[in-house]
Amino acid sequence: MTQTDPSGTRSTTSSDIPVVLVHGNPETHAVWGPVADLLNRTDVVTPNLPGFGCPVPDGFDATKEAYVAWLIAEIESVGQPVHLVGHDWGGALTVRVAETRPDLLVSWCSDSVGLFHPSYEWHDLAQIWQTPGDGESNVEAMATIDPADAVAGFEALGIPQAQAMAFIEAFDATMGSSVLALYRSAVPELMAPWLAAIGDAARRPGLAVHATDDPFVGDARLITETAAAADAEVVDLEGLGHWWMLQDPGLAATILTFWFARNEE
Repeated sequence: MTQTDPSGTRSTTSSDIPVVLVHGNPETHAVWGPVADLLNRTDVVTPNLPGFGCPVPDGFDATKEAYVAWLIAEIESVGQPVHLVGHDWGGALTVRVAETRPDLLVSWCSDSVGLFHPSYEWHDLAQIWQTPGDGESNVEAMATIDPADAVAGFEALGIPQAQAMAFIEAFDATMGSSVLALYRSAVPELMAPWLAAIGDAARRPGLAVHATDDPFVGDARLITETAAAADAEVVDLEGLGHWWMLQDPGLAATILTFWFARNEE
């Protein structure tokens, strides 16, 4: 059985435990498409974050807290605990759900646990987005870049053409303003409560993905130490970068399948 809905839900047949795959920035659910197609699951849900290729609900302020509340509501709508997997900002939201709503989870997996380390520093582009004026100029430039150049830039980062085009088509003024609001809600002093609660994520089994060539989410020390604080396991993906699930979807699907199975015994 295969199902598709506008938010990106796919399903095949196997387990009774749903999987929710959450994308990051500046992306859509398309980042998980190849992996979702390889997972032999009953329900694989890949929603779009509000503002990322879809409208923003009335009153939604696109802060990190708003996205956490949105993700909690998405999981609650599934109707049972899930395996939650997050990439980039989706990975940060995943850890926060594990900290605050373990009742919604069977397990969690994130490639962004390094963001929860006290020594983590936002990468250069994030700091631009966090700076009034500079951030607005940057997202305006991103929205007007020649599509062919944008695709080439994404491909240089390991993103296949199909996903690159999906991300480019989704990047509009709504996504740009959502990016700025999200990053400005995550300056160090506002991230502090998330960092302080990392031990609470240990209430459900956790897996920290460490793609060794990822320059955005912290180095091996930060990831290993934060994973230990959350009592999470670490899987090293040697030679893969930030978009590891697109660089080697077969490996990604194999790792996740093994992880899910271990937590369904």
